[in-house]
Amino acid sequence: MRSARAGDDRATGNRRPTSAIPLDVRGRGFSSRAALPVMEGWIDAAVDPLPPRAVALADLAATLAEGVVLAEPVTAPGDWPPADRAARDGVAVASSDTLGAGSYNPVPLPGAVTVAAGETMPSGTDAVLPVEAMQADGPFVEALGSAAPGDGVERQGEGLRGGTVLLKAGHRLRPQDLGLFAALGIGTVRVGARPRVRIVLAGGPRSGPETLGAMLTALVARDGGVAELVGPLPADRAVLAAAYAAPGADLLISAGRTGVGEDDVAPLALAEAGQLALHGVALRPGDSAALGTAGGVPAVLLPGEPMACLTAYELLAGRAVRRLAGRDSALPHPAVPAVAVRKLVSEIGCTELYRVRRTADGMVEPVASPHRPGLAGAVLADGFVLIPADSEGFPAGATVTLRCFDGTSL
Repeated sequence: MRSARAGDDRATGNRRPTSAIPLDVRGRGFSSRAALPVMEGWIDAAVDPLPPRAVALADLAATLAEGVVLAEPVTAPGDWPPADRAARDGVAVASSDTLGAGSYNPVPLPGAVTVAAGETMPSGTDAVLPVEAMQADGPFVEALGSAAPGDGVERQGEGLRGGTVLLKAGHRLRPQDLGLFAALGIGTVRVGARPRVRIVLAGGPRSGPETLGAMLTALVARDGGVAELVGPLPADRAVLAAAYAAPGADLLISAGRTGVGEDDVAPLALAEAGQLALHGVALRPGDSAALGTAGGVPAVLLPGEPMACLTAYELLAGRAVRRLAGRDSALPHPAVPAVAVRKLVSEIGCTELYRVRRTADGMVEPVASPHRPGLAGAVLADGFVLIPADSEGFPAGATVTLRCFDGTSL
């Protein structure tokens, strides 16, 4: 992790005085909130990918469902196939020996060798005659048709040439990729790290710790991390600071107690455990999120209200997890164009996340506004539309970008 000081605005390159980030906003509110790009810039500057890990091919299959991403390009170690081989079952022949053969003019094939698809071609042969184009006459084989050079043969290197880049770094591995690796004799590949992510439930979120714990654990796994769930812990500054600073994590995520109430002590605990760099983001829902460091690792504080927590995770904490895991830091939700059924209203100065669903005619309509709490809207939604901070929203009939929750664009 690169150091990130509270006085730096890394997204714009401007340094701000530390006093511009008040440690205690309880009972007073936020005097200002950082723009979402500023928060993203801080994460990008503070979080570097962890060193990749070498994993045996035999161990990869069980983890594909969690998403395994290549840390380095994979190249073909040699030609594939490594030698000329039969592309079908039949007999390997010298094509010149079949000239003039036909059903009324069988031609003896004294040098024919029976082969199965995938077998290396015997020396002196250059074609495979299919079984329907030959007949047996006692111990002898006769051709009932002619073959041209290369018929029924897969030439050396026809599939791949040695040194060809098969897959680039950042590629998410699929079952067919592992099959090709096995065929090529690639026994080990280097893949992205699995960052250790401590999730602290701060102050017993009013929605119940099981809600945020289950959701955040699944989100961290989706983005390539391994979650350690701690809490719920009481809204006690010293207790939270100790949990934040404890060793053994690559990233800290804390949920709850980030607002302006008397018991919202998570930001103060983070400052005690390391550093509170940014507190308050122009994002709805999720505006009380914070960034900083604890115990020498990056830290993201998320609101305790479930929908606000989900939003701030997707746009901030998830970005940090994906960067540590060596993945693309952008949102993992496929983006597809859609048309708004009715106006999506927004306020200038704040990025807003609208939960939307598809209608029968392929358009999208809001399920819930950014002001409405709770996860029910997210469960009923097909995805979301982000309205940038410099926009008052999108009118009915406007083309918008739908981010699909289900991971597909269908």
